[in-house]
Amino acid sequence: MKKPVFTGAASAIITPLTQSGVDYEQFGRLIDWQIENGIDAIVAVGTTGEGATLTDAEHKQAIKFCVERVAGRVPVIAGTGSNDTAYSISLTKYACEAGADAMLLVTPYYNKATQKGLIASFEAVADISTKPCILYNVPSRTGCNILPETMAQLSKHPNIVGVKEASGNLSQVAQIASLCGDDFAIYSGNDDQILPVLSLGGKGVISVLANIMPRETHDMCQNFFNGKIEKARKAQINLLPLINALFCEVNPIPAKCACAAMGFCEDYLRLPLTPIEAGHKETLLKLMREQNLIK
Repeated sequence: MKKPVFTGAASAIITPLTQSGVDYEQFGRLIDWQIENGIDAIVAVGTTGEGATLTDAEHKQAIKFCVERVAGRVPVIAGTGSNDTAYSISLTKYACEAGADAMLLVTPYYNKATQKGLIASFEAVADISTKPCILYNVPSRTGCNILPETMAQLSKHPNIVGVKEASGNLSQVAQIASLCGDDFAIYSGNDDQILPVLSLGGKGVISVLANIMPRETHDMCQNFFNGKIEKARKAQINLLPLINALFCEVNPIPAKCACAAMGFCEDYLRLPLTPIEAGHKETLLKLMREQNLIK
């Protein structure tokens, strides 16, 4: 029986950046605040953490810093996926040695691998990993979808323990649950589908919303697990406008803006990402004020 890396809410945490590089002082503040406010796990240098534009040295140092700052308080999941399987293997080896608790492996992007290629790539990384691996299926960003039948085959690997499912296709989520069984952890990759995925047996969410509302995201999951379904449902509906605003432009543009408004970072992103448009920013900040996140 495979054990879930976590249950509940994991924050797909931003990486505070300045023109000089990673702002580790702010990164540490954000990590501590997340844990103090009930987050169940932290995902470092994934999509929201701008892993795609960090240098190799920055990527590794950010993983190492996060592991050391968290100091075992919650699981740390390192984003070590790549469109280059050899690089993903190298990064995964480093993250295992650095003490990360699990890996998050995004579908190889741009290459648009066949299902056979996906299996070969993920299994090659999982074979060398000394820690559990969570797949990350996000076809809107990668141009490639892990089919349920492929997921079923990958779930047989002892080191592949779950998936962050961000296809947005609930029928696909149900099919994955049916084919992979109860010991394969399904996490929602979409904040607007936390409750639907939990209702299909999901173990939680890897969340962008949790960057600014860790307690509320955790509580939504925990209320569901505790049988307080209506309370969890109301939270999902209540937070939907803010969730939508956090995705009004490509992630992590709005998330970085929101975290900056709360004092956790500069509103600075690396090209090709650019700061949020003025109109979108106004809407986002208005919704944050309604949730008492900022004044």
